[in-house]
Amino acid sequence: MKLELNVRVTPEIASNPDHLLQFVSKQNKIPKPSIKHIECTSRSIDARQRNIVFQLRLDVYVNEDFIPLEYTVPDFPNVHLAEPVIIIGAGPAGLFAALRVLELGKKPIILERGKNVKDRIEDLRGINVHHIVNEDSNYCFGEGGAGTYSDGKLYTRSKKRGNIRKVLEYLVSFGATKQILVDAHPHIGTNKLPHIIQNIRECILSSGGEIHFQTRITDLILSGNSIVGVSSASGNKWMAKNVIIATGHSGREMFELLHEKGIEIQTKPLAIGVRVEHPQSLIDSIQYHCDVKNPLLPASEYSLVKQINGRGVYSFCMCPGGVIAPCATKPGEVVTNGWSSAERSRPTANSGIVVELRFDDFKPFESYGVFSALKYQSEIEQKAFQMNGGTQKAPAQRMVDFTKNQISTDLPKTSYTPGLVSVSLSELLPPLIADSLKKGFQEFDSSMKGYFTNEAIIHAPETRTSSPIQVPRNPDTLEHIRIKGLYPCGEGAGYAGGIVSAAIDGMKCAEAALTGSFTK
Repeated sequence: MKLELNVRVTPEIASNPDHLLQFVSKQNKIPKPSIKHIECTSRSIDARQRNIVFQLRLDVYVNEDFIPLEYTVPDFPNVHLAEPVIIIGAGPAGLFAALRVLELGKKPIILERGKNVKDRIEDLRGINVHHIVNEDSNYCFGEGGAGTYSDGKLYTRSKKRGNIRKVLEYLVSFGATKQILVDAHPHIGTNKLPHIIQNIRECILSSGGEIHFQTRITDLILSGNSIVGVSSASGNKWMAKNVIIATGHSGREMFELLHEKGIEIQTKPLAIGVRVEHPQSLIDSIQYHCDVKNPLLPASEYSLVKQINGRGVYSFCMCPGGVIAPCATKPGEVVTNGWSSAERSRPTANSGIVVELRFDDFKPFESYGVFSALKYQSEIEQKAFQMNGGTQKAPAQRMVDFTKNQISTDLPKTSYTPGLVSVSLSELLPPLIADSLKKGFQEFDSSMKGYFTNEAIIHAPETRTSSPIQVPRNPDTLEHIRIKGLYPCGEGAGYAGGIVSAAIDGMKCAEAALTGSFTK
C-alpha cells in the first residue's frame, strides 16, 4: 500500500535517505524492511523559528514496489506541411506556444530577433567586459528570452494562471531535474537553462517546425481587420492567419510598430527601483537565526513588502548566491537585473527592490500618449548612463548612505562585472521612488533585523520588472480586441510575469488560436 504523510524533520533527516527511512519507520511503527521506497512529492523550509525544519510530503510504499514516473518529450506529429502559426519571439511564451502548436498538429514558425543560446554568449561578454550593447542579442533578446540567463525561477504567486504542473513536467522532459516538481520555490539556474532551451529548439525543428534567428520583424501585414502575415528587416515574408506576438517586456520596437499600424495598445503601470546586494552570509544569518549557516541548508531567500505612503515597496526577483547583470537593450542606457546558478553558491545575494507606480506618476510624460510609462522608464535608464560617464557601470551607493543623502566614499567589490560608480542615487531616481525606497529600506529592518546596513550596496536602476505597455485582447478569445488572428502574449503584452506564467500564457494563446477556446 501507499501511505501519504506530511512530516516536519531536521535538515539532517531530510538530506539523508537512511535517516529519513529510520524516522518514517519509527514514527509510523512500520518495520524498515517493509518500506520499499519513500518518494518526496513536496519540500519546503520553515525558518520562522530558531530550530529550522523541512516540511515534506511523502509517499511511502509499504510492501509495494515503486514505479517512477518517466517524463519524456511527447511524440509530436511531423508538421512540416501543416498549417503555419507565426510566433514572434523565442522566450518562454513563444517556445511554449510552439510546443502547444505542435501538440495540435500545426506548424510553428518562430521568428526571433536575437541569436541562439550559444551565440548569445559572446554578446553577453561584450556588454559585461567591453560595455558594448548589441540591440538584438543581449540578456533580454535571443533564444529563451530574458529567462535563459536568469535565475530560472519557476514559481508564480498566482495559482489561477493555468496548468503550472504541465510547464514543469515539460521542462523536466527537456532536461531539468525532477526536483523542480518537488520544491516549493523551484528554480533551474542560469548555467542549466541554455541546455534545456536548446533541447526545446531541437524538438521543434525535428517535428517540422521552423525557427529563424536574427530576424527582426518590421511590419505586420494586414487585410482589413485581420492579420495575414509579417515581414522582417531583411525583406523576408511569412504568411499565416494566426500570429502570436511574444516579444517580451523589452520589445519596444514591437510596441512602436503596433502603434504605427494603428493597432491599439495601452499604457500599463509598472514598478521601478534598484537592485540591492548583500553578503549572502548576512542574509543567511538573518533568515536562519545563526552565525554560520548549516551546510545542509540552501542559500536563504527573502521576500519583503511594505506600504509606504499608500503604495507598495517590495522585493522582486530575489537571487540568493547570485550575480547582478547589465541588461540594457540599447546603447546609451543602463539597466540592472539578477541571476543565480543552479547551486546558488556565490558569496552575494541580490534582489530588486521596487516601488509601485500608478498612471498619475506618468503625467509629466503625457505628451507621449500611450508611451508615457515607457518614456518614464527609459529616461531613468538614459540618465544612469550619463551619470556613469557613458559606460555600463552601475550608479551605486551604500544603503545607509543613500538614506542619509551621503555619497559613499568607497564601494566594496561587487558581483556586477562592468563595475560601479559612486553617485547620489537621489539625483538619478525620481523623488517619489527615492523617498519611498529610503523609508522602505528602514522599515524592512523591522522584518529582517540587520537588512538595513551599509554592507548593502544599491545598484541602479531596476526598471524592467514588467512591460510599460499592455496590448488589449478579448478575455474570452485571447485575440486582439480588433485585429482578427493577432494574439498578444506573455510579459510583453502585459499578461505574464515570469517564466512559468509566460509559458502558460503562450500555451493558452496557441490553443485559443487553433481551437477557438483555451484551458483557463
